[in-house]
Amino acid sequence: MAVYRIVEVGDEVLREKAVYVAKLGPHIEKLLDNMRDTMYANQGVGLAAPQIGVSKRVIVVDVGDGLVELINPVIAEAKGTQIDNEGCLSIPGMVGEVMRAEHVNVKGLDRTGNETEIEASGFFARALQHEIDHLDGILFIDKAKNLKKI
Repeated sequence: MAVYRIVEVGDEVLREKAVYVAKLGPHIEKLLDNMRDTMYANQGVGLAAPQIGVSKRVIVVDVGDGLVELINPVIAEAKGTQIDNEGCLSIPGMVGEVMRAEHVNVKGLDRTGNETEIEASGFFARALQHEIDHLDGILFIDKAKNLKKI
C-alpha cells in the first residue's frame, strides 16, 4: 500500500467536520490500508483520515494490542476522567496535558460494514477520543494545558 504525507496544523482539512461515510467498498478498504501503513511508518498510535488530507469519518488506532479500524465512530458513553500528556502526528514537536474520559464505549463500522462496539479504558480510550476529535476538526492543542515543545 502507500504511505501518505501527514497534514500538519494550519491545513484547513484538520479544522473541518469530516464527511460521514455512506457507502463502503474497495475505496474505503484502500483508505484503511493506506492509513494503517502511514500510521505505522510514522510511529503513531492513531490516525484519522483528515490527517492525510481525506475528509472522511475513518480512524485507525493501535496502542500495542492490535489494529482497530473504525468507520463513522461515535462515543456512545464516556465515564471518569484522566489527565495525561498527548502529542499528535499533525503537530510535530508539541505535547500538552489533556483531560479525557477514563472509559469510553465507541460504536462504528468495521471495514466490512458490520457494526462494532469497543469498550476502552486508559491509553486506548485516550487514543480513540483523540482520533474521533480529529473527525470534528478538534485538535489536542484546543484542549491542552501546559503546551511545550519537545
